[in-house]
Amino acid sequence: MERIVWRAAGLDVHKDVIAAEVHLPGGVVHQGRFATTTPGLLVLRDWLVGHGVTRVGMESTGVYWKPPYYMLEDAMDVWLLNARHMRNLPGRKTDRTDASWICQLIEFGLVRPSFVPPALIRELRNLTRYRKAQIEERTRETQRLDKVLQDAGVKLSSVASDILGASGRAMLSALVAGTTDTEVLADLARGRLRVKIPALREALAGRFSGHHAVIVSAVLAKLDFLDELIAGLTVEIERVVVPFSHQVDLLDTIPGVDLRTAQGLLAETGADMTVFGTADRLASWAAVCPGNHESAGKSRSGKTRKGPKWLGVYLHNAAMSAIRTKNTYLAAQYTRLRPRLGHNKALVAVKHSILVAIFYMLDRDQPYHDLGPDYFIRREDPHRRARKLIRQLQAIGYTVHAEPPPAAA
Repeated sequence: MERIVWRAAGLDVHKDVIAAEVHLPGGVVHQGRFATTTPGLLVLRDWLVGHGVTRVGMESTGVYWKPPYYMLEDAMDVWLLNARHMRNLPGRKTDRTDASWICQLIEFGLVRPSFVPPALIRELRNLTRYRKAQIEERTRETQRLDKVLQDAGVKLSSVASDILGASGRAMLSALVAGTTDTEVLADLARGRLRVKIPALREALAGRFSGHHAVIVSAVLAKLDFLDELIAGLTVEIERVVVPFSHQVDLLDTIPGVDLRTAQGLLAETGADMTVFGTADRLASWAAVCPGNHESAGKSRSGKTRKGPKWLGVYLHNAAMSAIRTKNTYLAAQYTRLRPRLGHNKALVAVKHSILVAIFYMLDRDQPYHDLGPDYFIRREDPHRRARKLIRQLQAIGYTVHAEPPPAAA
């Protein structure tokens, strides 16, 4: 094999220690062990620079790779490697041999680096991921609140669509304060919910006791805290995303993608599509395309593999919203594929379409262009489609007399 990198290094990264090996021209090998504290990483950087290392590789081990990566990225070319792409021989597993194996893979170009976005995108990514986690936590707390009410026999969610709206919060606060009179509780309804006061009286007649009040009070307090936290994170995200506000506006034009989802998608893919090269490579990296498994000339399971978790979350939310839109290509695509492939595979196809659109929108700096709900009809030969429809009508007993439309003048 041809050596591609003549001054390469491999790092076996752990929580507290890093095993390093450097390969230099002439077969010279240097080894070392370094602490993962900031002073230890500074020593590691100086050691690598002193040996003239031009490229260093490390395995993506949990979150432990981040401090050495960030410390070294300005001094040399750093490659983050997928653990599945660098299987070592069994029976020779030590930190030193791991570092040596990584270095050999780097030297001979046997691996490809993982995508690591630039610093500003990483900052945005940390914020959007944490906000998404808190939004999901708020959803769990809301569900927990309803479970406590069901345990108490309070059927508020059966009457009010939002138990945390103005009316619901007023009733819950009154329950926590000790009010059990259903007339008083139901009279706290506001707006359009007042027409349901008789139903509210029945729904609020339960067995709400002291321990229910303690739990509901704690849940409401946590929900208030989460609302404040999410609002603060949103303000910070809007500050950080200012350099990419144009790209966010572009992504916001995709059906099913709102502002928060657009910010999350940008944080996961980055704004520079040249790192992926093509839309196909982006879709492959995101694992929203069929897998390949061919052996002896036979194609086996094409099951999609697991892709980036958070990108998958945002794509799923966008696709679920897109298939509910009206008069859009994405909704028509899902409707066309679901009877034949089922919900899950049809949804993956919609995710793929959204991701391909993201690539070209960011690469060409263009807003989303919808192909229209009749795209699949327009691309089909009209005579062939007419014959198919006639056969379908005849199959259920109809006698069909069809005449072609008059030729256009």
